Amino acid sequence: MILQAAGLALLASLSPTALLVAAVFLGSAQPRVTGVFYLAGALIMSLVMGVVLVVVLRSTNLNRPAQHDPRYGLRLGLGILLVAAAIVVARRKSRPPDPAKPQQGIVSRLVANPTPVSALLAGLLIFAPGATFLAALQVIATSRADVAETTVALIVVVVINVLFVWVPIVLYLVAPEFTTRHLMAFNGWLRAHGKAILVWVLIVAGAIMIGNGIYGLVVNR
Repeated sequence: MILQAAGLALLASLSPTALLVAAVFLGSAQPRVTGVFYLAGALIMSLVMGVVLVVVLRSTNLNRPAQHDPRYGLRLGLGILLVAAAIVVARRKSRPPDPAKPQQGIVSRLVANPTPVSALLAGLLIFAPGATFLAALQVIATSRADVAETTVALIVVVVINVLFVWVPIVLYLVAPEFTTRHLMAFNGWLRAHGKAILVWVLIVAGAIMIGNGIYGLVVNR
């Protein structure tokens, strides 16, 4: 259970936006402070929503043996939704930037003026739970793990989910100039390939959930 949830959380962590924002904050006038507040926002949102979603899903009793078919049906349905989301993202055309509105969107405005408060808010907004993170949580919620194992699994998923925040911060504390230089250089590649990364993350996560759902409904009865 933990390995499957951790794998899906790893896919959820592959967020170009999260890493781009981390690079901007670590290149600001107060890199350590803004970086820590960004991490705090990411952790708060991931942990709070993780606890809420696990409690809500577990309240449906899908973790009980009698709920075998609904449990795997949920995983199959979620997998189909993930693949459908990948198709929608792949078909969606990116809008060219408007020169008259260089800072569009709430996150863009928060990143444009890095402060501890804006970094905290950016972490909260960027790490609002997505479909892949929800897939990781439902694996935990629908398992027959006890409270202790569920707690450990949830902590593991949350830590992995914010991987693109705490890893750059740790690297910055060890080697600030090296980390800043390479993060900034990496920005261009991420901007160019961010859509493709998101599409493949959704496809892989969806395939995992579809495979697990079919296996549970057809084979593991």
